[in-house]
Amino acid sequence: MMLAFDGASIDGLAYRDATDLAQRSPGRLDTAVTWWSAYGLALFALLMVAGWWRSRRTGAAAAVTALAVPVVVVLAYGVDAVLKLTVREDRPCQRLRVRTLEACPAPDDWSFPSNHAAIAAAAAVALLFVSRRLGTVACAAAVAMAASRVWVGVHYPHDVVTGLVVGGLIALTSMLAVRRGSSALARRVAASAPLRPLLSAP
Repeated sequence: MMLAFDGASIDGLAYRDATDLAQRSPGRLDTAVTWWSAYGLALFALLMVAGWWRSRRTGAAAAVTALAVPVVVVLAYGVDAVLKLTVREDRPCQRLRVRTLEACPAPDDWSFPSNHAAIAAAAAVALLFVSRRLGTVACAAAVAMAASRVWVGVHYPHDVVTGLVVGGLIALTSMLAVRRGSSALARRVAASAPLRPLLSAP
């Protein structure tokens, strides 16, 4: 059986500094960060819905681009999950004796790269192709999500940085392809009666 990778030698000290700071921080701040870490991905879903809703007024091609965002996010999650199973890095809270704000995940719930960071980055970069305003908000939220995962103690810094890179690159390459073929995709979707309402405002 393959042994799990120990990432403590990479940036374990930075991780300890973050978790120590979290323990010394005001309770309200820790509560807010913990809540964001657990539930913040819902904001990205809302931004995706808002992007699609607005894009329908622009045209069918814009609507197709917006509809591609959640697909790209799922793709990024899948790639990230494969990397997790390949690297098999233990969670830092399992390797290091530290107090954490969030309960430490179970063994075999691997740490590298961060799923939360990958999902957030993929959504943020993809949303930039739909709306600069929504994408900018999502980019700031993605950085906050990545930082929160270290703050609550479930990831090393390199986990979340890699997650951001993986999610961002998958989204960038995928959305460039979608943008090039958005008109053809829009015609195909418009040809399907059940899907046609997704492309235009009521």
